[in-house]
Amino acid sequence: MTSYDVVVVGARVAGASTALLLARAGARVAVVDRSRYASDTVSTHGLMRAGVLQLSRWGLLDRVVAAGTPPVRRTTFHYRDDEPVQISILPSPGVDALYAPRRHLLDRLLVDAAEEAGAEILHGTRVTGLLRDDTGRVTGVRTGTGDLHARFVVGADGVKSLVAREVAAPTLRTGTWASAVRYAYFGGLEPTGYEWSYGDGIAAGIIPTNDGLSCLFVATSPTRMRTLRLGRPDDGAFATLFRLAAPEQAGRLAAATRAGRFHGWAGMPGFARRSWGPGWSLVGDAGHFKDPISTHGITDALRDAELLASALLEAMSGARPEATALAGYQRHREALSAQLFAASDEIAAYDWDGSSVQPLLRRVSASMTDEVELLESLPAAAPSWHRAPSR
Repeated sequence: MTSYDVVVVGARVAGASTALLLARAGARVAVVDRSRYASDTVSTHGLMRAGVLQLSRWGLLDRVVAAGTPPVRRTTFHYRDDEPVQISILPSPGVDALYAPRRHLLDRLLVDAAEEAGAEILHGTRVTGLLRDDTGRVTGVRTGTGDLHARFVVGADGVKSLVAREVAAPTLRTGTWASAVRYAYFGGLEPTGYEWSYGDGIAAGIIPTNDGLSCLFVATSPTRMRTLRLGRPDDGAFATLFRLAAPEQAGRLAAATRAGRFHGWAGMPGFARRSWGPGWSLVGDAGHFKDPISTHGITDALRDAELLASALLEAMSGARPEATALAGYQRHREALSAQLFAASDEIAAYDWDGSSVQPLLRRVSASMTDEVELLESLPAAAPSWHRAPSR
């Protein structure tokens, strides 16, 4: 029988980070993912300060930099009929700049670090169900190649999480609105940092990433996105949407060269699920998903991975009862997420113009302060833990 302390379902940012921290602390961990190693995925790309701080604390930021990810030292906000607002990214301990690595690079980096720490990585392996004991406690996963038994199963398998579905995880709250997003990579832009533009009920952005490319995106309501794309080729529809959000940037788009196809997200209201129960827990988008207009999903995943890993280590070591430790993880996550969740949901209504969106964006900025302060207060490394010897 193959047995672990923890089986993590999903090897993206949240799952790989959770596995990394658990394995570094001495737990026996397996990570199962149906996708192939180093594959790309739909992503918001941008790391906020808290996300960069996590990678720095874990000793992985140097790898992001070494991969040629450009530093972002300025954010520019463009509003219709107003002068651009430029904000410098001031260095702080562990954060010299912001970064927006491609997901195939970031996911691979985290998976490799987890494997180096001792986690077993099983790519191309599909989880088909959960194992339970006679009391109903989750005790492992079923895969196409055999059962994996574990003291805990972590669902890090995205918004349509199989783990969440199998345990019937209740929804704690649901957003009202949703963003539809289209993006592609372009060369020849020479961005000055993160650039966000806001028109009448539509947003656009320029995010510098690897290989001399920038991720350009447009976001609006799903209904408006469908209407504006109807009967238009991708290039023409994207240019129309981009011009509506950022007319002052339209010339730069016309002069840029697209590399690869367009990607999209049709829109889904944010949610928070109950993220723990007997033998199971949820992390990343499986447990908490906020609208991507916040560009905070990757940062959330890195933050919550550490909150969950610490709770699991406390439960396995007996430092706190399992229910107390895991309930504390969820409570902490909710306290740090509620304000940003609400602000992001209001922005996703797309009922604003370039002036009325500004107070909402200030709320988004203010809500990030608490999580940075929390992460700065945590120890540099997760506590060590060792299984009791078998008798």
